[in-house]
Amino acid sequence: MDRIDAMRVFVATLDEGSLAGAARKLGRSPAAITRAIAFLENHVGVQLLHRTTRSIHLSEAGERYAAACRRVLVDLEEADMLAASERGAPRGLLTVTAPLVSGARIMRPIVDAFLAREPAVRARLLLLDRTVSLVEEGIDVGLRIAHLPDSNLIATRVGEVRKVLCAAPAYLEAAPPLESPADLARHRCIQMTTFGQDSWNFSPEKAAGAVRHVAIEPRLVVNTVEAAVASAVEGNGITRVFSYQVADEVAAGKLRIVLADAEPAPLPVHLITPEGRLSVPKVRAFFDFALPRLKEEFTRRQIACAGS
Repeated sequence: MDRIDAMRVFVATLDEGSLAGAARKLGRSPAAITRAIAFLENHVGVQLLHRTTRSIHLSEAGERYAAACRRVLVDLEEADMLAASERGAPRGLLTVTAPLVSGARIMRPIVDAFLAREPAVRARLLLLDRTVSLVEEGIDVGLRIAHLPDSNLIATRVGEVRKVLCAAPAYLEAAPPLESPADLARHRCIQMTTFGQDSWNFSPEKAAGAVRHVAIEPRLVVNTVEAAVASAVEGNGITRVFSYQVADEVAAGKLRIVLADAEPAPLPVHLITPEGRLSVPKVRAFFDFALPRLKEEFTRRQIACAGS
């Protein structure tokens, strides 16, 4: 059996989430998909997938092997394009990653618009709230909200976001005064698990002072932005999220930002790609297409939250 073809089957199985899904995508029988996976496992000598009747899960070795397979398949695709003298035409599979909320609300529409313009390109959009190694996982372009360490990544800044406290106007009118972070002790707090459950950090009281950590005792803890924002809109308390995540609700008057003068420093937002990938037509075309649209969208959301 051809090992490269078996790698394609393996990656398709992961992307589709099942052996049956890979069979449908590739137009093969489920038995052929099973044989290809078994071939790879026999070749490397370890189990790559844990399979049940309903689901598949990567083994620890499978996670490393999957990343390597994606890199190999990307390199082969680019080699095919060069050999066919199609270096100037965007085509092939483009893999993009972004955090869950910014990916769904901001990056996904941009990817859709790009695909509408470039019919020879297809895309895989991975929405992940974890730091992803673009090189190790075979990803072409990523959106990252963080200060970037020194690396071989090419990064272009597209905006910045704030960590904001917000609540519904009706809640704030009925609740005790909120003039400093210490007043949060008298308020109902809705906490996101990703921001820590015991305290919220604020800017130093003095220019050279230390970051303030204010203990909170949340009435509600949730693990998604949507749940935290919805609860706050319904008047159930104060929540902390990124500014772009509530820009529409603030603009509509459903939420009001509070304690803006005590917020920690904003975080930069970058569009990133591994060094050398911008020479690939599909990556260069998407990078150039996405940059102005991301800058426009993050600016719009920053303005919406600025005057609250």
